[in-house]
Amino acid sequence: MIDDRRSLQGVLYGLAAYVWWGLSPLYFKALTHVPPPEVLVHRILWSLLLLVVLLARRGELAAVWRAAHERRVLLILAATTLLVGLNWFIYIWAVANQRVLEASLGYFINPLMNVALGMLLLRERLRPLQWASLGLAGAGVALLAVRLGSLPLVSLVLAVSFSLYGLLRKVAPIGGMAGLAIETALLAPAAGVALTVWAIDQRLVFGHGSRSGDLLLAASGLVTALPLVWFANAARRLRYATLGFLQYAAPTLQFLLAVVVYGEPFNRTQLMSFSLIWCALGLFSIDVWRQSAGRRSTHSPRAS
Repeated sequence: MIDDRRSLQGVLYGLAAYVWWGLSPLYFKALTHVPPPEVLVHRILWSLLLLVVLLARRGELAAVWRAAHERRVLLILAATTLLVGLNWFIYIWAVANQRVLEASLGYFINPLMNVALGMLLLRERLRPLQWASLGLAGAGVALLAVRLGSLPLVSLVLAVSFSLYGLLRKVAPIGGMAGLAIETALLAPAAGVALTVWAIDQRLVFGHGSRSGDLLLAASGLVTALPLVWFANAARRLRYATLGFLQYAAPTLQFLLAVVVYGEPFNRTQLMSFSLIWCALGLFSIDVWRQSAGRRSTHSPRAS
């Protein structure tokens, strides 16, 4: 009964995190009057402030400070800082420029990109269904590139940056919230300089627009940190395979917002490309489920 309740809590936390991320275009659409670089800067600074408060309440600031002085941790987080900054900026820019559909494609590709990076960088051996998944996803991206005359760069940058980020954070000996606090702290000096320069040049939107707009910018820390806390709670309560299935909620909601709410064009080529990638994700999910079922049967006690 305790395990069932713990799993249910994990599913609810996971759904909350992924639904929040899936609906995030609604938040960033409300900030389209603010240039994407300024939105990014506010997201960095307000996130850092909130994370420091949360870590202080949990009594973990001293541990974070010690981790930040470990050479290996700092080197890894220096790389992840660049990746998360790039990912945040491209996503904010995509929403502001009516490219939510491309952004959702990037996060659909993301789990398959994780498999590809595991093969290329970690020399992991792929199973037949994983090879088929990668082939279908590659065909979907290639179809878009050929029909549109260019690669879907927004999708690929989001997928690659987030996959590399996840790979590096996996080997970093530090928790999610603490790691993000260090990453935002590393970005904070540049963010502070940018705000100062824009204020001097009278190009700063914050404090010169509506009060509601300022409050939305100030809320960017909560928008960033809250789903991370939910995700961490879910990860502690669920198997990785279950968490993997839940992650499709975010790009699915982004896709629906792009097509149904924002009316972004969805032509036949995009339908064919998305269909190939959805088939790839279907094969990938079947493979994950089979592996998970196999492990359960292996570890379950035999009947006497």
